[in-house]
Parts: sequence; structure tokens; C-alpha cells
Amino acid sequence: MTDYAADVAKFVDSPDQTSVDNIVKYCGIALRSSKDAALVSSSDKAELNRVRDGFAKKKLELDADAAEAGIAKVCEQMKGVKQKSRVTFYYLLAQATNTMDKIS
Repeated sequence: MTDYAADVAKFVDSPDQTSVDNIVKYCGIALRSSKDAALVSSSDKAELNRVRDGFAKKKLELDADAAEAGIAKVCEQMKGVKQKSRVTFYYLLAQATNTMDKIS
């Protein structure tokens, strides 16, 4: 089993385990269906649009502009990471947009 909290901890001191677990639950089977589904490609505009229109809009209740700004912030924060965990990306997006309450 993947230790998603350990990956989030690379970017956040003391990540909230409940929030991590809720993101894992939100992603569901996608995390296990394929390696690509468990990752976010920050160089793929279509993938970032899916993050904006999916998690950011539906779960975090962000409008497109706020989602775009948050996604850009997370892409910059994770710039040196070749394989970006979807759970970590979503956690950092919630943190960057001050919407952690939506996932905890």
C-alpha cells in the first residue's frame, strides 16, 4: 500500500492524515487502476484542465480562476518532481487555495 502521507510530508510539515485519507477516498479506484491515473502530469494542459474541472470545482468548490491560480502554484511547488502523486497534488491544491476544510 502506498504511503500517501509520507509523500505529502515532503512538502508539508505534519500533513493531516484525515485529509490525506479523504483525498484517497475521493480518488477511489483511479489510484489503483493504473500508474498514470495515480499521477498528475503538469506538462499536459488537458490533465490540468481535468484537475480544474474535477477535484478543484467539484470537491474544493473553486471557480475556474481560483483553480487555475492554485494549480499554477502547486505546479511551481512540485516543479522538481518527475512523477507527481495525485494525492499530494490535490492536498497541496487545497492548501494553496485555503480550502483544506473541504477535504478534512
